[in-house]
Amino acid sequence: MELWFTERQTPNLSIGCRIDKTLIHERTEYQDLTIIDTLQYGRMLVLDGCVMTTEKDEFVYHEMISHVPLATHPNPKKVLVVGGGDGGVIREALRHPSVEKAVLAEIDGAVIRRSQEFLPTIAAGLKDPRAVLAVGDGVKHVKEHRGEYDVIVCDSTDPIGPAVGLFSKEFFTDAREALTPDGLFVAQSESPFLHGELIARVMKDLAAVFPVARLYWAVIPTYPGAMWTFALGSKKHDPATDFRRVEFPTKYYSPEIHRAAFVLPPFAAALVR
Repeated sequence: MELWFTERQTPNLSIGCRIDKTLIHERTEYQDLTIIDTLQYGRMLVLDGCVMTTEKDEFVYHEMISHVPLATHPNPKKVLVVGGGDGGVIREALRHPSVEKAVLAEIDGAVIRRSQEFLPTIAAGLKDPRAVLAVGDGVKHVKEHRGEYDVIVCDSTDPIGPAVGLFSKEFFTDAREALTPDGLFVAQSESPFLHGELIARVMKDLAAVFPVARLYWAVIPTYPGAMWTFALGSKKHDPATDFRRVEFPTKYYSPEIHRAAFVLPPFAAALVR
């Protein structure tokens, strides 16, 4: 007998993966959490029926949401990750030698615990002494830490349930106030094929809050539409032109990819005009 996991990505679209075994399935305080071994993408974290990350393609998402803003900032020392309980963004952020502290503000402590247990290669950075685990509401954390962070990364789930507030203009404004004078903010912003209206709204709100607002993209096979975007707001530095070369090996990110990621296909560029 074959066992399959199917994510209903839209009412008219789904993605299916053949399962080797289910490692954990539980209802946390906030959501349904499942970790499974798939034959195509390796170990997979699923929250409320949606794929969050897989062992095979996680490096694309985690490198692009982390290194683009961190390479743009000339000397990032303090980083905040909102969401991202699997630890992948923390892992990548701490690869930058200048980073002295990386705070993980994750509302669901079970995601952190289960990721450390079942996804150790992704969660490895959470053991670093520079990593600070702040289990709780990321929106509240941002409100309470003014002028503190050089880079804020919003590694949220889709804009439903606990994550809705992370896609609001109010949150972007609070994030701006939590940044240092030359800080940067970035958030995952879904697929231009499937979530064009959301991207247009997010970019409009970011442009109203930050002097520099840019959309960039990467290819992530397990995410809806495969073409995935990131919305970046900056107080000073333009990530499309002003960035440093990183001095450590990567699997997806490079200076050339960094530059090219801001070249949007016309249909995607139309969303930010």
